[in-house]
Amino acid sequence: MKTKHIRQTAWVTGASQGIGRALAVTLCRQGVNVYASARRSDVLEALAHELKDMPGVLTPCPLDVTDQAAIERCFEKWEHNSRLPDLIILNAGTHDPFTAQEFSAERVEALMHTNLSGTLRSLDPSLKCCLKRGRGQIAIMASVAGYRGLPTAAAYGASKAALINLAESLKLDLVGSDIDLRLINPGFVRTPLTDKNEFTMPALVEPEQAAEWIIKGLDSNRFEISFPARFTSVLKLLRCLPYAWYFPLVRKLTA
Repeated sequence: MKTKHIRQTAWVTGASQGIGRALAVTLCRQGVNVYASARRSDVLEALAHELKDMPGVLTPCPLDVTDQAAIERCFEKWEHNSRLPDLIILNAGTHDPFTAQEFSAERVEALMHTNLSGTLRSLDPSLKCCLKRGRGQIAIMASVAGYRGLPTAAAYGASKAALINLAESLKLDLVGSDIDLRLINPGFVRTPLTDKNEFTMPALVEPEQAAEWIIKGLDSNRFEISFPARFTSVLKLLRCLPYAWYFPLVRKLTA
């Protein structure tokens, strides 16, 4: 059974490229007014110009997702204008693949600062806003890389595993409220981030297709939105394997 969500306004972080950009475009085509956030204002302005004839209006809201004060100022402005977002998609993130030989705490912390801290600092005012209004839909972008450990993904996978656990816990805390929290776990999507990978990515999908699946998932009653279905189903099964089977299999698959 699907739930029809009424969306007049959405906030999408990481909207300058990849999945975030595709989501902003898809929502504008559907008549949703979109606050698009990223650090590069010039890219957001260009996107707004590109979408000027769409049913929905894209409003550039350049910011760094690790700057909570800047995010809070956005919410204050949106509330003052009586245009708070009905849908919030916390998509901003980065990727830095490296091996154990290249490991450094500084490198891991830099990635965590964006992927985990950036999401937390965006989520804080978002959740408070929804709780104050008594409604709203929030989607947290994690990844199937957070299911289990993968080669060269010590930092990225750990950040996404933390977001998965965070979303699961908050979902339980929000039972009985009208705050609709969702978890998005994509497989491989062609973006400037996945372009850094030096291995063949199975079931690679385009960001436009990913955006369609995400919006469809947000209109369903599923907590986790994962795709593509066949690929992510295999990864879900891998979570059940004991280490004695898991490590040799993953080494073979990623050799």
